[in-house]
Amino acid sequence: MKIYTRTGDKGTTGLYGGSRLRKDDARIEAYGTVDELNSVIGLVRAQNEIQDDLLELIQVELFNIGSHLAIDPESDLPVPDLNSKLVERLEQAMDRMSEELPKLKSFVLPGGSIESANVHLARTICRRAERRVLTASDEHKVEEGIIVFLNRLSDYLFILARHVLRKQGREDVLWQSGV
Repeated sequence: MKIYTRTGDKGTTGLYGGSRLRKDDARIEAYGTVDELNSVIGLVRAQNEIQDDLLELIQVELFNIGSHLAIDPESDLPVPDLNSKLVERLEQAMDRMSEELPKLKSFVLPGGSIESANVHLARTICRRAERRVLTASDEHKVEEGIIVFLNRLSDYLFILARHVLRKQGREDVLWQSGV
């Protein structure tokens, strides 16, 4: 099977189920950024210190979200259900990790280690995905749970980045105004 179809050579792409949109349509931007986030979480998972089952569930949910964003609204093709319990699992994981972390009195600079920096990269892409989905919701039907999940996921990734440093015996890199 050839991967190229030439159908996008004029700047359009097909939705799941049929119709075509410009590649810069808000909906395409939204699910493209969700896909980018999923790829960076894959990078995070590939690092030995950050492998866990919750990150795999997150990746599956991001694919589910992508399918919801990519479905042609006129199509009757099936899309996977969104995992409504995953937000609660993220909150529980954040609560557990936060118990081990010092209270913050300053902003945190992304970094401290390669692993933590990559989690921060995922966090910032997650925030962008949330913004893109919100923009897409102005023109297209978007399930509210998607925005809630992305918002909570970015919080989880922030705590995870700090937790990774702590597990490595390192401290947060704190922002100082330079004043």
